[in-house]
Amino acid sequence: MKTHISINVSDVKKSIEFYTKMFGVVPFKVKEDYAKFDVANPPLNFTMNQLPFAKGGSLSHLGLQVESTEEVLEMGKRWQEAGLITLEEMKTDCCYALQDKTWVSDPDGNRWEVFVVLGNTNEKDIAASACCAPTAETIGITRSKSGCC
Repeated sequence: MKTHISINVSDVKKSIEFYTKMFGVVPFKVKEDYAKFDVANPPLNFTMNQLPFAKGGSLSHLGLQVESTEEVLEMGKRWQEAGLITLEEMKTDCCYALQDKTWVSDPDGNRWEVFVVLGNTNEKDIAASACCAPTAETIGITRSKSGCC
């Protein structure tokens, strides 16, 4: 079993370049207005359709949950080495959980996090609602021990 995600993109060529760097694999099917990735780890069938759309839809963000902070740091390093701009958040309290995470944003502003849950918490940081998906303005700023996810 694997998850399938399909997103709309404004420029499939730009998105192929970004997702090739993010996933570390090339798409196995490419058309003028479409691309499909078959990602082994995590098991993911990921497609993109080039269509006109309004940015800022109902999608909050997407994530890849891993088992350790080391994996978060390894993925963040791989993304940086591939030329992607990252935002690192360590020991952040988000959505009733203490987490370490690194973020990237695709060319259309879709935000992805790689994260590990370090433990559960009893509070949901009120400010977290604005930062559980960093904006393009915050990507590129490295911060740690943030009170916000």
